[in-house]
Amino acid sequence: MGNVILIGFMGCGKSTVGLRLSYRLRRTLIDTDKEIEKEERRAISDIFAADGEAYFRDRETAIIQKLINSANNQIISVGGGLPVREKNRALLHKLGQVFYLQAEAATIYERVKDDTTRPLLQVEEPLKRIETLIRERDPYYRAAADVVITVDGKSFSQILDEIEEQVNAGEGNVATEG
Repeated sequence: MGNVILIGFMGCGKSTVGLRLSYRLRRTLIDTDKEIEKEERRAISDIFAADGEAYFRDRETAIIQKLINSANNQIISVGGGLPVREKNRALLHKLGQVFYLQAEAATIYERVKDDTTRPLLQVEEPLKRIETLIRERDPYYRAAADVVITVDGKSFSQILDEIEEQVNAGEGNVATEG
């Protein structure tokens, strides 16, 4: 399939890295969150509010299943919670080479603290919520990943270079960058 899949916590840079990587590798970018919003004709925050997180997570699984049959040689950025489901992790491995963009809680907080469109962070102490969610999700991200790339303190160019090096080395390579 040749797909490059970007996973990681919200605010780790999946969308920006995905966009820049799509230009660099001359591949189409698919953002699963945007695909869900397009199909549902409403924002993710509205989906969460009206139908709940479980409904949204089911939509994520459906999108990944659809991409297995249609995506080829593309960059795919997935929502931060998608790899938590065991079924989704298995689907991601079928879909392509999975890159976990790993970031520390403080980095994430600085990037998303003023973003009111993130339903899981609309709490009294968002940094603590981020720390808790990262602690819970990190094992799932690592289980889904073929390659782990630490993004803290790196430029987008450095991150892109690391991903491109792994992609060029051949799909299926298992390595850890850090």
